[in-house]
Amino acid sequence: MGKKLNSLEDLGGFVFSTNKDFEFENEESIETPANREQRLEAHLDKKNRGGKVATVIKGFEGNEEDLKTLAKKLKTLCGVGGTAKDGEIIIQGNFRDKIMDYLIKDGYKVKRVGG
Repeated sequence: MGKKLNSLEDLGGFVFSTNKDFEFENEESIETPANREQRLEAHLDKKNRGGKVATVIKGFEGNEEDLKTLAKKLKTLCGVGGTAKDGEIIIQGNFRDKIMDYLIKDGYKVKRVGG
């Protein structure tokens, strides 16, 4: 049997409304800093990828939408697939130098990490 709920706070802040015009306002909107204020790290990674290499960009600060927009630009630049989640952009293949050049031209501060 599950935990007994004693108050609304036990629901974890979940709110339900029957009002069809209700719009949820997210108070925790994260603003993305300017490119020149971002400090990114460019990694090469082979772990848990079946021996294939992936370029991983870490350290992005900001909201998920801006992270996904940057990931899409990088995937288009390299012509490969990838993903963006948890503040990281993963690009399939070894494109670290190409991505670093692009990010530096776009105003980001990028550090090469690893071999």
